[in-house]
Amino acid sequence: MLTKSSFLGMAAAAVAMLPGTVMAESPTVQQIKERGTLLCSGHNGSYFGFVEVNDKNEWKGLDIDLCRALTTAILGDPNANQIVPLSWAQRFPALQSGDVDVIIKATGWTMGRDTELGLQFSLPYFFGGTQFMAHGELGITEAKDLEGGTICVEAGTTIERISANYLSTLGVEHTMVSYESAAELRAAYVANRCDAFAGWGPNLAVLRATEIDNPDAHVILNDQLSSEPISAAMRQGDEEFVDVVNWMLAAMLIAEEEGVTMANVEEMAANPPNPKVARLLGAEPGMGERLGLRDTWAREMIAAVGNFGEVYDRNLGANSPYKLDRGLNNLWSHGGVLYAPILD
Repeated sequence: MLTKSSFLGMAAAAVAMLPGTVMAESPTVQQIKERGTLLCSGHNGSYFGFVEVNDKNEWKGLDIDLCRALTTAILGDPNANQIVPLSWAQRFPALQSGDVDVIIKATGWTMGRDTELGLQFSLPYFFGGTQFMAHGELGITEAKDLEGGTICVEAGTTIERISANYLSTLGVEHTMVSYESAAELRAAYVANRCDAFAGWGPNLAVLRATEIDNPDAHVILNDQLSSEPISAAMRQGDEEFVDVVNWMLAAMLIAEEEGVTMANVEEMAANPPNPKVARLLGAEPGMGERLGLRDTWAREMIAAVGNFGEVYDRNLGANSPYKLDRGLNNLWSHGGVLYAPILD
């Protein structure tokens, strides 16, 4: 039997879903605003390209820029954050205890973490997987060209199994040589004891840029052997905060799709080329109130860190030391898999 209280509850839920309804502010966002600082995960060493420290003792990297973007969205200041150094093992307990507000630290979205650790995940912002790097003098551009070649891999890893299965599926005859330590593996490849090196794509790019004398003489092959979605992690129970993080990422992707950059964002805001850009940049009201933020939050964020393509190129891609092609991490319209929800 439908009681008066249950009817009122259903009615309230229906009203909450109406377009234009102002949703309740996230408790996490409230805490961040009251504190005046966003507590974001860092690394207890250097995770090159994602979380590292430059020669001025400043944090930098893809994940750091996303933390700065989120800080700008919530507080209006890209520097109003505290990067908390954490090991891989510390990151989840630190989030659960409130020592950080969000984990943006090359973290894979898995079922176990989603269902057993009290975490929620954002839209994926990076897809990382196993790839091959080969000596450029061999003229290899694809894994099928490794016929008869020797592949170096770290023993006992999933990369070893994934690589062997992939090459077997292609029908490529090869010799897999396993090394117990990462140092031995790198030394073997540099010494030309193998034709190709199997590893996580970003790590191969870092190795090429930092530990090889002639990085241009080595090629990361186009084949993507596996793909792990990398997402921001948050505590369960604050859906509004998940919305804020998701739309922070979405806004950066939409900006790239629409050609909105650090350099032209103010001009675009003053003279939007279409209704989507007008909504994105706050020229048309509504972008902020649905998230408990300012209408101009996305404009301020893009002015501070850029669109997603700018952030990627600066930290991992063409404008970084690592020169990692975007591949799957390009927009869907450019051959990748990244896309933004519809901004209505």
